[in-house]
Amino acid sequence: MFLGLAWHWWLLLIVLLLISIPFKLKFIKWWEKRQRSKKSSKKDKWGEDV
Repeated sequence: MFLGLAWHWWLLLIVLLLISIPFKLKFIKWWEKRQRSKKSSKKDKWGEDV
């Protein structure tokens, strides 16, 4: 037992971490695209020099 957890809990945590990585990468790409589109849409509005 490491930090009070049995081996099968560590295995479950590792599997969940490995499954969540692709979702995190997809979210990061979506967020960057969203920020770029927000920034480009601000450029065309009156009174804003961005």
